[in-house]
Amino acid sequence: MNKRFSLYIPLFLTVVFIAGVGIGNFLGKRSLFSRNPQISPSGNKMNTILHLIEKAYVDSVDIAAIIEKSIPGVLENLDPHTSYIPARDMQVVEEEMQGNFSGIGVQFNIMQDTIMIVDVISGGPSATLGIQAGDRIVMVNDSLVAGTGIKNEDVLKLLRGKKGTHVKVSIQRKGFRNILDFDIVRGEIPIYSVDVSYMIDQETGFIKVSRFAETTYAEFTDAMKKLDKQGASRMIIDLRGNPGGYLNAVIRMVNDFLEKGDTILYTQGKAQPKKVFSANSLNAWAGKQIFVLIDEFSASASEIFAGAIQDNDRGIIIGRRSFGKGLVQEQIPFSDGSAVRLTVARYFTPSGRSIQKSYENGNEKYFADLINRMVHGEFEAVDSIHFADSLKYQTRKGRTVYGGGGIMPDIFVPADTSGRSDYFEKLYQKMLISQYAFQYTDQHREELAEMTTAQEIGNYLEKAGVLNSFISYAASRGVPADAEGIRASGHIINTQLKAYIARNMIGDEGFYPIIQQIDKTLLKAIEISRQNLLVENVGK
Repeated sequence: MNKRFSLYIPLFLTVVFIAGVGIGNFLGKRSLFSRNPQISPSGNKMNTILHLIEKAYVDSVDIAAIIEKSIPGVLENLDPHTSYIPARDMQVVEEEMQGNFSGIGVQFNIMQDTIMIVDVISGGPSATLGIQAGDRIVMVNDSLVAGTGIKNEDVLKLLRGKKGTHVKVSIQRKGFRNILDFDIVRGEIPIYSVDVSYMIDQETGFIKVSRFAETTYAEFTDAMKKLDKQGASRMIIDLRGNPGGYLNAVIRMVNDFLEKGDTILYTQGKAQPKKVFSANSLNAWAGKQIFVLIDEFSASASEIFAGAIQDNDRGIIIGRRSFGKGLVQEQIPFSDGSAVRLTVARYFTPSGRSIQKSYENGNEKYFADLINRMVHGEFEAVDSIHFADSLKYQTRKGRTVYGGGGIMPDIFVPADTSGRSDYFEKLYQKMLISQYAFQYTDQHREELAEMTTAQEIGNYLEKAGVLNSFISYAASRGVPADAEGIRASGHIINTQLKAYIARNMIGDEGFYPIIQQIDKTLLKAIEISRQNLLVENVGK
């Protein structure tokens, strides 16, 4: 069914129902209410309608099911971020935010209709039993899963489950003729919100934060302490693609970069009086220069962090305009395990900015805003971005910033389109780079296992000529070699191959140091960080 059409079904049914009620009232209103004097059209109309259906409708219906289907339609008339979470989805939602789930402790990809184990989480149930990266899962609980067209969500349902429960997994391992059977007891598996932290050079540390969950502050603090011991005086904090999360997590995180009494943000709503959140720490990271990376997918808590750093002139924001979500949700649970996330307040940055973009034209146009930005050239040129003078605000040191639709970075970096070609697009569409990276890793795992750093793996792959072997592989998969495309995109392809292979062996600690070679935003941040540029002079 057309998704857009399905959104209007509740409204259509409501209109039809009202029309039917009108006819019914005309034909038999007196007899209905005379038989059921407790039914009154006054008061809450929705409750009355549901009561009428339950008591007087011609057929038996599941009222609970009707309510379940109707709730999203009701909330749809509010803001785009008020939402209903059915009970069946709550577990996954809670796991993401709590920072753990129960499962067997593996990362996997589905390649050529086979579940490939990419990584085994250290200390998890699978690692304890000796399951290895490169293993193929062929059966789960005596049911065949290889060659069946299984999807990611199906695998998650099979492998995840209540802590302490058992799942039988049959594995095919390279070099072994027979299938290996494992009886795995599910355990708690951490979900990290700090993807990676490492030293870019002797003075510059890098931390990638992917979400703001319950464990984020502790993870981030550990990363900061690690890099501090390694001599980092400059910190690049990457919030690109970070959709946000818990308000408390970001408040605690930004708190350690500000002086006591500095405003972090304030919130206010119809039923919520103005509440100011101020720094109360001893400014744990006072001596660190801060550079924050954002893009069009940085939202909510990410924007709170960037806005607090920017308005207090504490650091430099680099990248592209953020998403523009300035609403605060409160999650209200129901007894059946479902919940509603209700927008209860707006948040404002220290200068008084609301960075929430307009949603007056409906949810569809709201979420299409990023496409419109792309079409209008915003991702490529800062001159395409215009703010009304009424949206002007001042930072602590008098720099001009704007509200009304995301955080505008201090230093704009356009989306990188260099090195793109038709050849690269064909490779990307068929996901051949990641597929070959896994195949290469699988075939050379013993040699690669001798290397412990991204640099070692990168140097090895460069000498091995992995790009040339990949070009042959791609040709055998329907993408013939294209000399012009290889000249244009060869460096990108080669770098991605090395980064993916390194990730397969040593995780994100292998991926990010290699991929940074073609990351224009990060390279710009590194350049700016080495200039010792004062925040108040940015843009001058």
